[in-house]
Amino acid sequence: MKVLVSDYGFANLDIERQVITHAGFELVAAQCKTADEVVAAGVDAAALLVQWAPITREVIAKLLQCRLIVRYGIGVDNVYVVAAKARGIPVCNVPDYCIEEVADHAMAMALALARQLPQVDRRVRGGVWKITPDAAMPALGDMTFATAGLGRIARAFLTRARAFGVRLAAFDPFVPAEVFAAEGIAQLTLEQLLQQADVLSLHLPLTPQTRGLINLSTLAKMKCSAILINTARGGLVDGAALAAALQNRVIAGAGVDVFEAEPLPQDHPLRQCDNALLTSHIGWFSERSVPKLQRLAAEEVVRGLRGEPLKNKVLV
Repeated sequence: MKVLVSDYGFANLDIERQVITHAGFELVAAQCKTADEVVAAGVDAAALLVQWAPITREVIAKLLQCRLIVRYGIGVDNVYVVAAKARGIPVCNVPDYCIEEVADHAMAMALALARQLPQVDRRVRGGVWKITPDAAMPALGDMTFATAGLGRIARAFLTRARAFGVRLAAFDPFVPAEVFAAEGIAQLTLEQLLQQADVLSLHLPLTPQTRGLINLSTLAKMKCSAILINTARGGLVDGAALAAALQNRVIAGAGVDVFEAEPLPQDHPLRQCDNALLTSHIGWFSERSVPKLQRLAAEEVVRGLRGEPLKNKVLV
């Protein structure tokens, strides 16, 4: 059976080739940019390994041999999961390959902004030497670090935050109260989260319910000293609303690694915000996470084609 890698940004596919060919399957690599290219390359594929290529309703309808789709990464925004389910094709992701990296990146952003490092760095480079910051800087021990969501990455973030003596809080309606209590994390409603967080780190999937969760209305409910961190999904935040809130000092700062449109457009207003720390969707990356992602994705393909239980089937 043929396994198509529809597209990839890795240096090579040596790991996938070893795992998949060792299991007795054929690996074919492409660099598809469009739905038509995916169909042409994968018309006889039993499984797809997908990074960014669009796996649309039309693609799924035409890939008659396809038995499994595995996305390199956590999000499955580029895969029409509902259409795949209708055809009985499982869609899997790899949610456990970069937990530590994303938590580290979110925490690095939070600490840098809480200590106003980007602003002070620019000030020093501009020839200004002051031993006090330009804006209020509370002690970390007086702050509440909170997450929207309490999944694996959110918990890893809060574990790191605990070391700094901050108050821990989260909003997640799907996590039982006893879990919050056991981990010493205050359980908040969304309204309370917005009002109480000094650092609010987003760790939610992108769904119709969460798209645009951070907007003009929700930003207005946050403290003027609050810091927003987004290393999850770009669509969780209305970027124009966030830029306006930063420019008008509705909130104090934001660290953003993921955006509604990537690459971030040159004329996007966030680029003009001196209190925004912007990175280019690198929160997932380390020298460890990349080969781990490749291996785990390939192993899921092998399980699917062998008829073994899947580890990370996406539910809809």
